[in-house]
Amino acid sequence: MEQTTSGHKTKSSTLISAFITLLNDRLGETIVFPLLPFLLEQFTKSGSTLGLLAGTYAISQFTVAPLIGALSDRYGRKPVIITCVFGSVIGLSLFALTVSLDWTQWLPAWAASLPLLLLFLARIIDGASGGTAATATAILADISTPANRAKTFGLIGVAFGLGFVLGPGLGTTLAKFSVTLPVWAATVFALINLALVVWILPETLPKSLRNSLPRKRDLNPVNQLRLVFSNPHTRKLCLAFFIFFMAFNGFTAILVLYLKEAFDWGPQLSSQAFIVVGLIAMFVQGILIGPLVIRFGESRLTRNGIGFVITGCLLLIIANKQNSIPMVFSSVTFLAIGTGLVTPCLRALISKRLDSSGQGTVLGSLQGLQSLGTFIGAAAAGLTYDFFGQKSPFLLTGVCLIFVITLLNSSRSIVERKTS
Repeated sequence: MEQTTSGHKTKSSTLISAFITLLNDRLGETIVFPLLPFLLEQFTKSGSTLGLLAGTYAISQFTVAPLIGALSDRYGRKPVIITCVFGSVIGLSLFALTVSLDWTQWLPAWAASLPLLLLFLARIIDGASGGTAATATAILADISTPANRAKTFGLIGVAFGLGFVLGPGLGTTLAKFSVTLPVWAATVFALINLALVVWILPETLPKSLRNSLPRKRDLNPVNQLRLVFSNPHTRKLCLAFFIFFMAFNGFTAILVLYLKEAFDWGPQLSSQAFIVVGLIAMFVQGILIGPLVIRFGESRLTRNGIGFVITGCLLLIIANKQNSIPMVFSSVTFLAIGTGLVTPCLRALISKRLDSSGQGTVLGSLQGLQSLGTFIGAAAAGLTYDFFGQKSPFLLTGVCLIFVITLLNSSRSIVERKTS
């Protein structure tokens, strides 16, 4: 009985630590994301710069993701996740300090670009330590079975949804006092996350399942991509994973700027849209995903989820100033349902076809793949926004997602032929 109770407490502390880490990963973005164009207004109003700033975080994450995954498979999850969360604290602190200072009072004209450079540096630090989500995902994989993995991965969606509820709401509330206060709040939450993983997170990877470190050339992020594409059963799924996050994260990087400039939305309306996303995504992934997977399966739910995202993009394209409120809120509803289905199901489809001993490395590589897609998508969306019009990124996203559905259908056909 004591062993059962002890095991239950260990699993509870593991789930809490992983969940808070995932939530911190989201809050670091969502507290300030609806305010970002307003925070950067004193530095830049360019969509390209905004996209590149978002992409800097992602490409930094891509660069170190293979190393973080390999280290977690070699030395365990806990020391790696502690290091990553500590780096997040440093990056957020630098970002908060930069946007809080009144640079016009003392900065000479020749150094006018210094604040932007510091913001990019902050994003590089935060991104380079951004293995929190990948390591937390590996922790969830450690304590789950293939049969319940999609349901366990639903915690990622709950954290994603809760982050979109708490983050924008907290950001808007604090911004009434100071537009920079939300960034400091994100820093404080990262400190709380650091304390939790230090004090209550147990190690979830037994020494018997740990791998030796790969060769240095195998830690090259480009070479690591071959890992996720080397298995013919997962190759097209991984390509679909890459294109989905490239398209989805790309247009979301400039969404708030679009709402601000196209419809004259302020921080409050933008934040309310993200709160709707969070509530729906949290409900879908926290409550519905388990029963839906049992009834329909991950493959079908992934395709239907992408259909919802495409519908959301179309609504953004046809929106105008007169109907912007109902159209945008309808759009983000479809987007939330779609990503709430796709995120856990597509990860589960890939994870279920992998060996358990290499989950950390491959999931770390998947995180790197997602980061590379986000970098390319965010940079492309910003450039497209500036040069081809405000609605062009959403049209490009829809086209990319149609191709993702084609890849998913092709991958399913291959598996069916090999198992028949």
